[in-house]
Amino acid sequence: MTLSIEEIRLITEKLEKIDKQDLQKVVQDTLKIFQGLITASDAYNETHIKKFDKPAQWYKMDVEVKRKNPVVDPSLFRQIQTKIFQFGKSNLYNSLEIGPGVGMFSKEFRAWRLNYFLDILPHLEEKIRRRFPPPHQKYLKFFTTRKTECSNIPQGSCNFVFSWDTFVFFSKDHIQQYLHDIKRVLIKGGYVFIHYTDCHYDYDLQQANRSYWNYNNKALMEQMIINEGYDVVEMNQFRPGANYAVFRKPGKQNPVIYGSHELNLE
Repeated sequence: MTLSIEEIRLITEKLEKIDKQDLQKVVQDTLKIFQGLITASDAYNETHIKKFDKPAQWYKMDVEVKRKNPVVDPSLFRQIQTKIFQFGKSNLYNSLEIGPGVGMFSKEFRAWRLNYFLDILPHLEEKIRRRFPPPHQKYLKFFTTRKTECSNIPQGSCNFVFSWDTFVFFSKDHIQQYLHDIKRVLIKGGYVFIHYTDCHYDYDLQQANRSYWNYNNKALMEQMIINEGYDVVEMNQFRPGANYAVFRKPGKQNPVIYGSHELNLE
């Protein structure tokens, strides 16, 4: 939401004529203009937030497009890979990847005891299994979901949940429900590392405006995380369009402690 030419001209004229006696009135009038714009912007954003989730067929087509033209380049892949490795310092527990697609990151969880994968498309299991040698197949567990349901994954079995290029497509309500459901599979102290949309950046906003990604931003994402009882650890980005949140379920069961720049074992 931007200022109109008329509104900019009005503010400019007032500032040119300002004196000490008029200062308070100018400030008040300007605040009213900005408050009106904020209200209109919030209403516009709320309309975007309430968009419906995409159907399974849409995800199937999107996966095929990205299989031929990956959206994660080698530089970004290495940054994400390095971040994943910071959580893999113990094989006492399991990992969960939500929305693995054709398995771009799926081999990066081999440090964990078992690798759980959750997706809406059951045919992706075969594509991901092809990436692993026969001896490792027994450590791979695949489950499908219609939305956020993950009851087949044992309670308290994972100390790490990861998702990239998936939560950007979800509505606010969908994300909130997912954050609620994955708490059950996490151990106390378990971490979540997910990619999300931050429409404070032009790239992300463009994706939302063309109805490819769903509207979200850092403040909304942080509030959803907090509302579900998680501790926010880090909210950052590798670049615009590659925003991520790291958060943890409260508790001390996890043998791994993550830090933004270093990681130690308890």
